[in-house]
Amino acid sequence: MTAEAQAAFALRGRNPDVLTCIANLSNDEVFTPPEFANRMLDTLADAWAADHGNGNLWADKTVKFLDPCTKSGVFLREITSRLIKGLADEIPNLQERVDHILTRQVFGIGITQLTSLLARRSVYCSKHANGEHSIAKGFNKDAGNIWFERTEHRWVDGKCNYCGTPQKNLDRGEGLESHAYAFIHTDNIATRVAELFGDDMQFDVIIGNPPYQLDDGGYGTSAAPIYQLFVEKALHLDPRYAVFVTPSRWMAGGKGLDKYRERMLSDKRMRSIVDFPKLYEGFPGVKIRGGISYFLWDREHSGPCMVQTIWDGQPTGPAIARHLDAYDILVRRNEAVPIVEKVRAKGEPTLDARVSSQKPFGLRTFFHGKPEPKRIKDPVKLFGSQKISWVDRSEIPTNIPWIDKWKVLMTRVQGTSAAVETKFLSKPIVAGPPTACTESYVVAGLFDTEIEATNYASYLRTRFARFLVSLRKSTQDAPKNVYAFIPDLPLDQEWTDSKLYKRYGLSREEIEFIESQVAAHDRELFDETSPDEPQDE
Repeated sequence: MTAEAQAAFALRGRNPDVLTCIANLSNDEVFTPPEFANRMLDTLADAWAADHGNGNLWADKTVKFLDPCTKSGVFLREITSRLIKGLADEIPNLQERVDHILTRQVFGIGITQLTSLLARRSVYCSKHANGEHSIAKGFNKDAGNIWFERTEHRWVDGKCNYCGTPQKNLDRGEGLESHAYAFIHTDNIATRVAELFGDDMQFDVIIGNPPYQLDDGGYGTSAAPIYQLFVEKALHLDPRYAVFVTPSRWMAGGKGLDKYRERMLSDKRMRSIVDFPKLYEGFPGVKIRGGISYFLWDREHSGPCMVQTIWDGQPTGPAIARHLDAYDILVRRNEAVPIVEKVRAKGEPTLDARVSSQKPFGLRTFFHGKPEPKRIKDPVKLFGSQKISWVDRSEIPTNIPWIDKWKVLMTRVQGTSAAVETKFLSKPIVAGPPTACTESYVVAGLFDTEIEATNYASYLRTRFARFLVSLRKSTQDAPKNVYAFIPDLPLDQEWTDSKLYKRYGLSREEIEFIESQVAAHDRELFDETSPDEPQDE
């Protein structure tokens, strides 16, 4: 290797690292900070050492790595850097070592033309792998082992057959990026990879940070997730290890992620999960509601998964081996698991059976009645987005018998722009007859008497109940399933936290944990004459 090329390699290790300074293209194509990429590689190397007699992954010249969704090229760059050091004894000549690593061990698939050029610049020090400035001297093509060619969506009935994006959003001609990612736009991923890199290609490690979502016409949590498709395709290639960083939303919710969550929680090959629930914790400056996490999947592993939470840069406690399929969602905090077990041990029904589905009275958010009940034949008070109005009973399309019940209403959206959520549920509204609501609310419970409704509202205001909600609520959305850990208790008394802690035999440490996670509401009762404004992000 020439002195100039060696200098280029040396300069890449200097601070500031250019890959820490690149702005993200969008919230669906998030660049991985080098420090985070190295944390993932350390986890991988530790697993390799444990499985190979304390062997050094970076000293094995036969291991093949693939990043199927490369953007900045940070994973491939850091892998290359580690291999260059690890293989120094095996291949003493630096140029031969670099050529071996870049032509036989490190592979990538760009997600766009721009990111493929960026990745080649990061890995080869040149956007042309065979260019005069490239540190690799063994390529005869510009792309080297970082492949990119424009891929098209397959439109079927107005949506892409592979990624599900609406045709109206991305069928916009050859002049603009299609965002049809090659790795997931195929019926047979093994055949596709063989076409790109050769028939005998078997990757030992697949690692990456896939695109998170494609806009389906919705916004925020309504946009369709896409990262799970990359994970599923990667596992179909049957690597020895797979390491991916994704939003953590899949653990308890997420649009269209039910089957993916079920698969991941039941997969005994999940070896470890490292979770960053605090907003901006994993990727500074990137707003990913619900946080991010990375996992290590190990083809030869069969058993519990080590789960660890990182908060303010430090583990909240030791990693704990857990069976991920103990519940229908992943309880993210290890400290919460014994609390849930104590509650479930009593075998009581849960509140999700009481809570209504979306649009309880068939009225959309934007529906509003009149400001006063005057001149309305059969007036019903309507709780809507940010205000109360009045409608005639005949205007309400569904659940007419509910109108004359006592009700407890909860806003369907509960969240703030704060980095740490502490309330998890809005303050309940006790609504007497005759009342209804738009889909801004769910009906959390129906009652014959005011005292039952009031006791139920008090119950939902407890830290205990809201803590159990927090375990199932990964975003600001609060549908009926977030209530599925709360026991349905008799309402002949007012439930307080002290009563609930005693009922379920919680220890001092468990109580302290609950109260460290959930803040008290600042008012005793809620005045139904001025409904909570649903808190949006």
